[in-house]
Amino acid sequence: MARRCGAMADDGDFQSVGEILDAMRDLGEKQDRVAVGDLFETFGQRSHGPALLVPALIEISPIGAIPGVPTALAIILILFAVQIMLDRDHLWLPGLIERRSVRGERVQGAADKLRGVGRFLDRWFHGRLTRFTDGIWMRVAAGCVIVLALTVPALELFPFASTAPMAAIAAFGLALLMHDGALMLFAYGVAAAALAGGAAIVVSG
Repeated sequence: MARRCGAMADDGDFQSVGEILDAMRDLGEKQDRVAVGDLFETFGQRSHGPALLVPALIEISPIGAIPGVPTALAIILILFAVQIMLDRDHLWLPGLIERRSVRGERVQGAADKLRGVGRFLDRWFHGRLTRFTDGIWMRVAAGCVIVLALTVPALELFPFASTAPMAAIAAFGLALLMHDGALMLFAYGVAAAALAGGAAIVVSG
């Protein structure tokens, strides 16, 4: 049975990547296995930024090297992005996906590996040109996320190739989290480069 993700907090509770990583690590420490639903409950009812950022960061982390994980994360991202395009206030996932889990120690390890990246992102990105992070711009970004996520299953066949679209998705998620319109515009450029690079890999492969 599907349920809403995030009955515990709202999107305003997380204002940095470091806070998100802290929350991930806490879950990994407290639970032997961390379910997808547990992870996203932590990020709130209206967690548009974290909902896009966290799956992308997980794919970039060592967890993303597990076969099938990039495609599973891409499906989650598509489900969230569709709901953002439809301007839903509360994000949800089907119960089958929510119950999928990984070992808590893997979640801890992923959070620790991403700590340096998180500090860099928090240092350099903050609220600029905020008009580019709301309304139609947010929905256009969600559309780009869907297109990028659709390329992941094919790119997963090539080592590390799915990292490029996930990096672009992470940029969109971070832009929404930080309300940083300059980063949002940069994310469109990264998305275009990732799509072009992915097409070249598939064609040459």
